[in-house]
Amino acid sequence: MILQELVESHCPCCGEAIQLLIDCSVLQQEYIEDCQVCCRPMTILATIDPEGLAVVKVTAEDEL
Repeated sequence: MILQELVESHCPCCGEAIQLLIDCSVLQQEYIEDCQVCCRPMTILATIDPEGLAVVKVTAEDEL
């Protein structure tokens, strides 16, 4: 089982590529993280699929 996975995504605010380090020992998690490029807050929803890989949805913090 992979304990952490580096996932590439895009910031919903500025569109730049970002990298997220996901803790795969937690099956579902939701948290807010600032974009590494534009510093605006994003909501990260990460779930772990049956194979143990992270599936990530990134939205602007004010979109939920």
